[in-house]
Amino acid sequence: MSTTVRLREPNEGDVPLLDAWNASLAFRGEFNDFGLPPRSAAEAAEKGFIDDQHGTLIVEADGTPVGTIDWRPAMYGPPPESMAYQLGISLAPEARGKGYGTQALRQVVEYLFATTKVNRIEASCDVENTGSQFALSRAGFRYEGVARGAQFRAGSHHDLILFGWVRGEPPGEG
Repeated sequence: MSTTVRLREPNEGDVPLLDAWNASLAFRGEFNDFGLPPRSAAEAAEKGFIDDQHGTLIVEADGTPVGTIDWRPAMYGPPPESMAYQLGISLAPEARGKGYGTQALRQVVEYLFATTKVNRIEASCDVENTGSQFALSRAGFRYEGVARGAQFRAGSHHDLILFGWVRGEPPGEG
């Protein structure tokens, strides 16, 4: 029997769970530990979890929250049409490696292309994060290259692998 993965907007009742996840190094994982203090989900709840340029959705597997997926702007020039969305995803350790991330990534791409005018959606991950590389490829993102020394984490700069999806193109080879 397959697991049903769906995305939903967080609500105020999710704030304690989101705060616990934000404070947990095990949840964030080694590739999302930037040494920054945890964000307060209550502040996001007051503003709304989705606005014109940013958003956070909860990833559920068979109705149980297992993680979050979010997006933020990435600008490639001054005109508004040059804005892309950059994705980030975090899954609970027990939810990793089960295909939930792949399904969530595909669903958020469909959602963003259906509800916004953005032409490009992208994601990047550490060159050593093979789980994210696999999920992005399986979801349909295309490998685009390496951004050398792009991310400062754990006291040093790290290379990131860049993946992208342009509106109207079929999924990449997964």
